[in-house]
Amino acid sequence: MSPVLVLFLVFALLCILRVPIAVSLGLSSIVALSMIDFTLYTVIQKMFNALNSATLMAIPGFVLAGIIMSKGGISYYLIEALKSWIGHIRGGLAVVTVIACMIFAAISGSSPATAAAIGSIMIPGMVEAGYSKKYAMGLVAASGTLGILIPPSIPLIIYASVAEESVGKLFAAGVIPGLMLGGILLISAIINARINNYGKLPKQSMDQRIKKSVKAIWGFLLPIIILGGIYSGIVTPTEAAFVACFYGFIVSVFIYRELNFAKFREVLRESINITSMIFLVIAAAMIFGMFLTTEQVPQNFALWIEQSTTNKWIFMIGVNLMFFVLGMFLESVAIILITLPILLPVLALFNINIIHFAIIMTINMELAMITPPVGLNLFVVSGISREKVGAVVQGVLPFFALMVLALVIVVIFPQLALYLAK
Repeated sequence: MSPVLVLFLVFALLCILRVPIAVSLGLSSIVALSMIDFTLYTVIQKMFNALNSATLMAIPGFVLAGIIMSKGGISYYLIEALKSWIGHIRGGLAVVTVIACMIFAAISGSSPATAAAIGSIMIPGMVEAGYSKKYAMGLVAASGTLGILIPPSIPLIIYASVAEESVGKLFAAGVIPGLMLGGILLISAIINARINNYGKLPKQSMDQRIKKSVKAIWGFLLPIIILGGIYSGIVTPTEAAFVACFYGFIVSVFIYRELNFAKFREVLRESINITSMIFLVIAAAMIFGMFLTTEQVPQNFALWIEQSTTNKWIFMIGVNLMFFVLGMFLESVAIILITLPILLPVLALFNINIIHFAIIMTINMELAMITPPVGLNLFVVSGISREKVGAVVQGVLPFFALMVLALVIVVIFPQLALYLAK
């Protein structure tokens, strides 16, 4: 039996048995490598080299910054300030939810972290104000996906590492599509709230608004510090991640006084768990990539595509459908690390811009976050709201359609991604 076939069969079997993705990827790759000439020392060396990257050091920084923001009161005061200004209008709480997710996305780089931080506050608030719980859950799950499109973005950092592309350019490419998707969700939220006559909060006085805005100013400054520092060239994305951690820590401990020793231990534990999971997938994917390279799978795949079709658009449709299917079963980091090394030669074949494709791939990863059976945001929102995943899926379906619309727009108009990434 072909080693390639053995690899995919073993990987599929392990996934069916619910073995963690990183372990499934690593074990199936080692089994396949055992059928050809290799040494275990080479495998260990490749795994270490996969993690020995300055680019990837930004990941633990942004993960930690996002969790500090969530646990240290920064996200809470941000939401309170937004509610004071627009919570009284029809659909105001839905608008607050989307805007809060956009701001948090500009800090954390993670979709599940965004959904958890905003959803834990906004879902109960929206239900109390008369919103349907399914609608509230769906909006948070969908808006939370902005965490990986609006920079900084953990998947874009990983994409940059694999494709050897500039992290700064990829971050810049995500700005306009991220704002566009956020705008689509905002418009739909306002229209939906007006149609269904969803509730609104009492109007607050100007004094209350100013007081809450002053209290939240430290949180509003954080995305400006991160993105401003990166695009001005003062700091690299990796340095910006740890500047965000330091800033968030100072604000949470000394200004808001929400982060004590017990909470900080919880912050460290959660950030270590998330970072370890991501890094283990990266290390396992390197073994997978080593096998693919040895067997010349990317080159053979590119040759097959060249012989099968010369139409760029048919290829793009096929790739997006492939991402949709993979997104039903795999986590976004794993999808990028498995498919990108194979697709890179084909992108060159069809003259598809690597930066444009990064945004297309990222929006597909956003869709994967809300696609059953393993969409991470679905489980995060389910846990927060204490509802079955099926109820969250029902609430997220209308937003899924809107996100597909955004994907089509970005595919057709590459300048949306490339305009700032010059």
